[in-house]
Amino acid sequence: MNRTFGQSIAYLFALLSFVAAAVCVVAAWLYQAESATDAIRGSLLASVVFFLGTGTVLYVIGTARLKGLLTLHPGTDARR
Repeated sequence: MNRTFGQSIAYLFALLSFVAAAVCVVAAWLYQAESATDAIRGSLLASVVFFLGTGTVLYVIGTARLKGLLTLHPGTDARR
């Protein structure tokens, strides 16, 4: 599949986001919480949710098939 330059960048950042989510999961697991309401562990887990959401959106953008959407066929109106 041929990707545009922007899609390649989005795909790369999606992979980096998934790696960052995995790092945050490991850090939250290894972190010794002092109490049940520790703010650091909560922020690490919130970062996991953020990175998974960002990675999912960027992955969909990076793997979308844009052939018919970006190229105009002869005889079509460009203002559509």
